[in-house]
Amino acid sequence: MMPELVHANEEASALSSAVEHTDVSARGYQKARMAHWDQVARSIADGWNGSGAFYQKQLAHYYSHLISPGRRVLEIGCGTGDLLAAVNPSLGVGVDFSRGMIKQAREKYPQLSFIEADAHEIVFDGQFDVIVLSDLVNDLWDVQTVFKQLRSLSHRRTRLILNTYSYVWQPLIALSQLLQLSKPTLEQNWLTVEDLANLLNLADFEVIKRTREILCPVPLPLAANFANRFLVKLWPFSMLAMTNFVIARPQGSAVIRTADEQPRVSIVVPARNESGNVERIFVRTPALGANTELVFVEGHSRDDTYEAIERAMVKYPDRSCRLMKQSGEGKGDAVRLGFDQAKGDILMILDADLTVPPEDLVRFYDLLVSGKADFVNGVRLVYPMEDQAMRFVNLIGNKFFSLAFSWLLSQSIKDTLCGTKVLWKKDYELIKAHRAYFGDFDPFGDFDLLFGAAKLNLKIADMPIRYRERTYGTTNIQRWKHAWLLLKMVRFAAGRIKFV
Repeated sequence: MMPELVHANEEASALSSAVEHTDVSARGYQKARMAHWDQVARSIADGWNGSGAFYQKQLAHYYSHLISPGRRVLEIGCGTGDLLAAVNPSLGVGVDFSRGMIKQAREKYPQLSFIEADAHEIVFDGQFDVIVLSDLVNDLWDVQTVFKQLRSLSHRRTRLILNTYSYVWQPLIALSQLLQLSKPTLEQNWLTVEDLANLLNLADFEVIKRTREILCPVPLPLAANFANRFLVKLWPFSMLAMTNFVIARPQGSAVIRTADEQPRVSIVVPARNESGNVERIFVRTPALGANTELVFVEGHSRDDTYEAIERAMVKYPDRSCRLMKQSGEGKGDAVRLGFDQAKGDILMILDADLTVPPEDLVRFYDLLVSGKADFVNGVRLVYPMEDQAMRFVNLIGNKFFSLAFSWLLSQSIKDTLCGTKVLWKKDYELIKAHRAYFGDFDPFGDFDLLFGAAKLNLKIADMPIRYRERTYGTTNIQRWKHAWLLLKMVRFAAGRIKFV
């Protein structure tokens, strides 16, 4: 449903754009910009587009990668609405203070809602999944005030995505406008990414990701695609990128405030040849939230793991527990089965080998419900390990893949293969819904979740734990076979996440 817009009128629920600033210089600044962009709108209506169409197409392509279809999207400074339409929102609302731009947007995209209003004075009664500011902060009188206005339009999962010109390109942009090859602008705010991060922080947002995009803003055959898809991701070419992207989330608000709001927790335990560890899982796993459900997925064991779980369920009737047999192969398949059957609001993975102590799940739970993270990833590579906990070659491999995936996902991931991962079930459902983008080929389950979390722009936080030596059974990891598979996954993910 469309959120109610205060002072709504007309079919698009437009707001009045008459903004009375008490500060005379601010009012003059805004009037000059309104007049300027109305003139640009008239030029566009007359058929002028300059050479900026290719740049705008590149922006639309990248925003479409960042924003999944079907989200509730608000764009501030929407112009003629092309970018908003490109991300296929279930609810799309565009705001611009140029009457000419809004008029054209409404004519082009009647399925979307467009509001004539000043970004500094937006008043809505509603919240959005994604808020977009594309090349807008350069043009604002008071960036911090606008960010504060947007905070009230954000819920816990909202993502604010903005892009702004890099200072490196200032001379070339000025020359392009002088030659009338791109849309003219008035004097700009040339803000660095650090400036933006500080202003977002002052408005209670925190930066999740920052990337550099678009190396070639003109449609040079073959060269433009190669430069914008590949070269701009690599140093030193990335230093010459035209635009900086910043993705931020609302910060600081705890998810749980009262005892009545405590979530239910499902701990999924993939178990293959782990009979000797089963009873210890029942005894050592802490009670979390309103209820803690143990979800065992037994995977074609050669020992009596399944029977051991059945015996423990009888011995410990006070523990909420479910048991199922895995029909497929691999830990990833077991995790997906367990997650699908889990009834909790929070989903956790606990490896049945107990190399990650179950007692540490309290830390994962506390971090997730604090609101400081959307996805908590266990890290075995911070504290010293017990002597036989991990082979040296495996340790080197884990460090290599951690560096590779941190670069691919644009977030720090210090340990990709630690089995313990925790997230909200609502977020998992979104990951599952978009799984086809990456494909169902991950035998471990770790990368399916990490890739999906990164694609949804979830805040991933590392949780250091002390990795213990296995005391029963042997590892199911096949070192060289799985290392080769991981390399193929790095290559695949690069094409789906980094080089888009």
